[in-house]
Amino acid sequence: MALIEIRLEISEQEAARLDQILSEREIEDWSLLQNVNSGTAYFLGYFESEEEADIAWAKARGEYFSEHRNTISIEKKVLQNEDWKESYKGHFKPWRFKGLHWVPIWEKESYVIPEGERVVWLDPGMAFGTGNHETTRLCVERLVEYTHDRINEGTALETLKVIDAGCGSGILILSAAQLGFERLRAFDNDAEAVRIAKENAMMNGIRHSIHFEVADLTNGLKEQRADFLMANILANILIECAENLINALNPGGQLVLSGILTKEIDVVRAIFSVDSRIKELDSRSLGEWSDLVFNCIK
Repeated sequence: MALIEIRLEISEQEAARLDQILSEREIEDWSLLQNVNSGTAYFLGYFESEEEADIAWAKARGEYFSEHRNTISIEKKVLQNEDWKESYKGHFKPWRFKGLHWVPIWEKESYVIPEGERVVWLDPGMAFGTGNHETTRLCVERLVEYTHDRINEGTALETLKVIDAGCGSGILILSAAQLGFERLRAFDNDAEAVRIAKENAMMNGIRHSIHFEVADLTNGLKEQRADFLMANILANILIECAENLINALNPGGQLVLSGILTKEIDVVRAIFSVDSRIKELDSRSLGEWSDLVFNCIK
């Protein structure tokens, strides 16, 4: 089977803008391919015919690139099935943070994991997250740091509950499992995302230790309490569901909010900071994105 690929190299700033548009409108024809390590980003679409590709690009050019639509140069080529699969491999490279590695599954036979360190194997051909996006990286770094802090203070990780709200590919909850947590829950309102997260879990040999569910932020957090709660979701949804997220924290629990454009951070901070049950611990930025970390007051 052949596919028509349309590819447009864009700036990191453009990628942040388009990422929000595609997510908010739930657009499936187009996707973003980003590599934080190299700083490259692409606007990509795959179509079954050249006519379909031309129609889709004409619409996208008018809606998303109207300010400079006449100066855009795209790459369009025909890909056979195997070419399409291979096209992802040049953009996703292994990366690590404090002893935890995230590695493409095709490098499993050759990638050397240092003694005492751990790995999450990923299939970057899946379009729900690989860790190359800034919002995901902000979350996993917080998770690793939280893990080291708990170990240093002598807390048994198996006693702590971790929830990934809006799990996508499952990279965050899989990372928690590989770090040693055992009480794990992950959910997403997209059934396909949950299916892929389960497949990624099986690929890493940890399927049965994680409770996966198709749910939104209301149903997924109902009657739940977490010691570490991650929500890598768009800012408007975080704001809308602030009460649900705060209610789902155990005393002393930590809440990590990501998926927030830096220009939106003050609005999100203001909404969550109104609640006296939590206190802001920290905030970081990576590219155009920021996170917020809160602690539930004991």
